[in-house]
Amino acid sequence: MTRDFDVVVLGGGSGGYATALRAAQLGRSVALIERDRLGGTCLHRGCVPTKALLHAAELADAARAGSAHGVRTSFEGIDMAGVTAFQDGVVARLYRGLQGLVQAGGITLVPGEGKLAGPTTVDVGGERYTATDLVLATGSTARTLPGLEIGGRVITSDDALRLTEVPASVVIIGGSVIGVEFASVWRSFGAEVTIIEALPSLVPLEDPAIGRQLQRAFRKRGIAFRTGTRFSGVKQTGDGVLVSLENGDTIPADLVLVAVGRGPVSAGLGYEENGIELDRGWVVTDERLRTSVPHVYAVGDLVAGLQLAHRGFAHGIFVAEEIAGLNPPPVEDHTIPRVTYCEPEIASVGLTESQARERFGEVETLEYGLTGNGKSQMLGTSGFVKLVREPDGPIVGVHMIGARMSEQVGEAALMVNWEALPGDVARFVHAHPTQNEALGEAALALSGKPLHAHG
Repeated sequence: MTRDFDVVVLGGGSGGYATALRAAQLGRSVALIERDRLGGTCLHRGCVPTKALLHAAELADAARAGSAHGVRTSFEGIDMAGVTAFQDGVVARLYRGLQGLVQAGGITLVPGEGKLAGPTTVDVGGERYTATDLVLATGSTARTLPGLEIGGRVITSDDALRLTEVPASVVIIGGSVIGVEFASVWRSFGAEVTIIEALPSLVPLEDPAIGRQLQRAFRKRGIAFRTGTRFSGVKQTGDGVLVSLENGDTIPADLVLVAVGRGPVSAGLGYEENGIELDRGWVVTDERLRTSVPHVYAVGDLVAGLQLAHRGFAHGIFVAEEIAGLNPPPVEDHTIPRVTYCEPEIASVGLTESQARERFGEVETLEYGLTGNGKSQMLGTSGFVKLVREPDGPIVGVHMIGARMSEQVGEAALMVNWEALPGDVARFVHAHPTQNEALGEAALALSGKPLHAHG
């Protein structure tokens, strides 16, 4: 049997369900095909459950620090069953809400494994769904490294979310977003943590100043790390693992977390057989997310670039509006806010200083330290807000590190995307005492009229 729709979406994660919801709002008939659970990696194995873990970690740190604020608290330990129940409760409530949105939108939700049976036709268990426009949104999966087999005490982030007890010690291979977030959680829960990162700095895709500050903060927290170092092997023993490094060092631990990024889910789905161009598994698209086959688009983690749920949402909305003929502006990765939810948090948007120099030559930068911010003093955090501007021009990059700085990235995104001059931001009043005013203070200083900073 074949069923015809205006839009068929293969994959019900962030990019896929956003496409489906927006296309339905625009009056299109939509089929959304998902082999697992609606919401995909972000809702069930990524953004949401990891942030629930990080919130529990924040509470653990707060319990330890109560006496410093005149509050009699004590830290007695972590109940992983309770943490998992909290995490699952958050996920379940959001999942029910998402199911309700899809149902209310009149979208046909098709459970099952979909595979292309033609350029715009998807086969699901013998039934075929043909589209005027097909959107590929099959997402990504955890990667490993050659010679590093997952299993036993060598786990991925998916496995780490289901641990029943806190490991005494962990080696994390990979010091980017996933690695530093889990390092932060496990350290707050009481584990000894060592990160192995092949590149010269933790969070190597961030502005180098952010990486240096994070390393200082992690040292203070007792999180060990080896940068510019590659692993050479992992040996599992009866009661642990032994990680070998290329320099000859070995590190014993209870567990190894492999956090070397995520790869696209595109193999075995009939993409190449139906003319869709791939590059190392990623679906190749133009700036309007069109693939090499007419009327076939790709969104989210399947497209090389930032692997962020909100990038998937933006891609999905864009493609639905593109199909509807609304001619939306393309989604550009450098305009998308990025957050790493370790402690201290990292939030950034726009160009790093080095990227800005490559594009503009000379640039102006300013770092406003959080030591001058009253709210940050109360939170006991250090860090900074760094602004990067084109010479005599707009702010092209905002980079922040410190407790709760993720909540400031919204204004930072507006500054970059609206091409604000420092003086434009400086003339708006920022509430005191808030961490948000650190952005205002940085803009004041960069526009030549610092208040709570030296000129």
